[in-house]
Amino acid sequence: MQFHHHGYVSGDPRVQPAAGVGLNRPEELPGEVDVLIVGSGPAGMIAAAQLAQFPNITARLVERRPGRLEVGQADGIQARSVETFQAFGFAGRIIEEAYRITEMAFWKPDPEHPENIVRAARAPDDPTGISEFPHLIVNQARVLDYFAEAARNAPGRLEPDYGWEFVGLDVDDDGVNVRLRGTAGPDEGSERTVRAKYVIGCDGARSGVRESIGRELVGDQANHAWGVMDVLAETDFPDIRTKCAIQSHDGGSILHIPREGNHLFRMYVDLGEISEADHGKVRETTQEEVEARANRILHPYTMTVKHVAWRSVYEVGHRLTDKFDDVPGELVGVQHPRVFITGDACHTHSAKAGQGMNVSMQDGWNIAWKVAHVLDGRADPALLDTYSAERQVIAQNLIDFDRRWSKLMAAKPEELSDPTELEDFYVKTAEFPAGLMTQYQQSMITAEAAHQDLAAGFPIGKRFKSHPVTRVCDANPVHLGHHHRADGRWRIYVFADRPGPGEPSQVTDFAEWITTAPDSPVLRHTPADRDVDACFDVKVVYQQPHTEVDLGRVPAAYKPVVGPFEIIDYEKVYAADPADDIFTARNISREGALVVVRPDHYVSHVLPLHAHDDLKTFFNALTTT
Repeated sequence: MQFHHHGYVSGDPRVQPAAGVGLNRPEELPGEVDVLIVGSGPAGMIAAAQLAQFPNITARLVERRPGRLEVGQADGIQARSVETFQAFGFAGRIIEEAYRITEMAFWKPDPEHPENIVRAARAPDDPTGISEFPHLIVNQARVLDYFAEAARNAPGRLEPDYGWEFVGLDVDDDGVNVRLRGTAGPDEGSERTVRAKYVIGCDGARSGVRESIGRELVGDQANHAWGVMDVLAETDFPDIRTKCAIQSHDGGSILHIPREGNHLFRMYVDLGEISEADHGKVRETTQEEVEARANRILHPYTMTVKHVAWRSVYEVGHRLTDKFDDVPGELVGVQHPRVFITGDACHTHSAKAGQGMNVSMQDGWNIAWKVAHVLDGRADPALLDTYSAERQVIAQNLIDFDRRWSKLMAAKPEELSDPTELEDFYVKTAEFPAGLMTQYQQSMITAEAAHQDLAAGFPIGKRFKSHPVTRVCDANPVHLGHHHRADGRWRIYVFADRPGPGEPSQVTDFAEWITTAPDSPVLRHTPADRDVDACFDVKVVYQQPHTEVDLGRVPAAYKPVVGPFEIIDYEKVYAADPADDIFTARNISREGALVVVRPDHYVSHVLPLHAHDDLKTFFNALTTT
C-alpha cells in the first residue's frame, strides 16, 4: 500500500483522495451518466469498484432493493477471486473472517452395510499448489460489502443508488436511454429516464437488460432438483466442519459445505429427478421434507436442525446466451456495443461447483476496465468487442464443467465407471474450479505467442501467476503479482538480462527508450498532466540477489518521479530470491524478457527486451492517439 506521496496522510490510507466526479458527487441520480450499472450483485459491485478508480468518469449503479444485500445465496470463493480481492485491497480481511477449505472428504455406502455411509477418501483442495491464495467460504453479502467499500473509498466515490428498478432501454448511435422506476422511499412509483453512454446489465437470471437487447438464455431444461439450506444443527456426523461429498446407497447425495463463523453450515440435498410435468411444483418442498431426506442420506448419523438462516429449492439447468452485448454477430467490427450483460444475466448453471459468483466477478471486472479505458481516451471503442468474445467462451467452459460435476454428484455409486471417479475428477480438475484455467484467445489485447519461450511460465492469455521476489529498496520478500492493484493500469514487467545495474545491457537500453523515445508507449499514451506511471506501471526484476543491486545505478525508468512533490517511487525495482528464483520457477530466459499484463491480471504479450517496435505497435493498435 502506497500513500503520503500527495502529502501526509493521518487517516485510513485505504481511503483515497476524492477527485474529479468524486469531489462533488450528487446524492440524487443524475439524468446523464457515462456508465449506468444495473444491479448490485457481484458483477455489478466489482464493476463499480473498478470504474470508481477513474475520477473523470461518471458512473452510477442502480439496484431495485431498498438497501444492501443481507443474505446472499452464493458463498464459494475460489483462489482466483481471492487474488482479485488482493487487487482491490481487501483479501487479507476477508480471508480472516472466511472459512478456509483445505481438503474434501468423500462419503459412500459401507460395502458391508450399504444402508450406512462411511468415509471413503480425503482429497486435498489444492494438491499441486496451483495458487498461493486459499479457497474460501464466505457469504456473498460480505463480498458485496467489501466491493462497496472499495468503490466508496476510490477517487470517484461511487455508491449504489438503491430503490430503482430497470424498466427498459433504447439504444441509438450516441448512447442509451434507460427507463427506471422507483421502488422505495420518496421515489417509489415514479419513473424517470437516464441517458448513458454505456450500460452494464448485472441484473440476474431474469435480466430485464438482457431481454431489452433481444438476447435469450438457451440450453438444457432443468431436470434435477436440490434443496439447499444454511442451518445451525445438532449432529453426530464427524465431518460437519469439513467440505464433503456424500453419496448414499439409494442414490441420494449431499454436498456439505461448512460456513464462516464456525457454527453455520450449508447442505445441498439431492431431491432426485423431476418430470417435465412438474412445472416448478418441486419448489414447494418443505424444509421438513429436505431435513428428512438429509437424515436418510446421512444414516447412521443424525442431524437435528435448530435454526434455518436461509433455504431454497431449485432445479439444475445450464443455459447461455449466444452473445454478451447488444451488437448482432454480423455487425461485429462495424458497430461497437453500448449495452453489456454479465453473470447470471448471460449464463446459468448449478451452484454446487461454486463458480457462479466467481465467474460473474470476472465478467464485471473484464468489461469495467475496458469501458473505462474507452471513456478515458486510452483505447479505441473496438476494445469493447473483446468482452463478449472473451467471456462467452469462458461461460461455455463453465457450463461444460458444471454439467459433468452435477452429473457425478447426482449419480448412484453403481452408475459410476469407477468407485473413485468423483474424487478423481475433483483432484484432476482442480485448476478449473480454482478459476485459473481461463486462457483468452488471440485478439487486439492478446498477442501471438511468437516469443512465449522467453517466459514459458507466463502463458499469453492466462492470468499472471505471481511468484516471490525481493523488493530491493527495503529488502522485503514480496509476491510480485500482489502489487498489481485494480487501478486500471497496464503492467510492463521487465525481466532483466544477465548484466547488473549500471552495466551495458538490454534492460538499460529499454529503460532509455521507454523514457525518452517519442514513440515510447509511456510517453505517447500518458497525458502530460498525469504522473509518468499513471497509465503504465513499469517494473524491473534483476537476476542478481538484492544485495548486488545498487539502486543508485538503476535506470530512472524504474524509479519514476510521482506526485505533486515529485518524489521517487522506489518500489518498482525487484531482485530474484536465490532460494526461490523467479527466473527458474517461471522459466524466464536469462537473456531477459518483457511481460505485458493488462489491468485485470491477464498476460497480453511476451517479447524480447529489444523488441521496442513490437511493443509500440501493440499499444498503438489498442489506443486512439
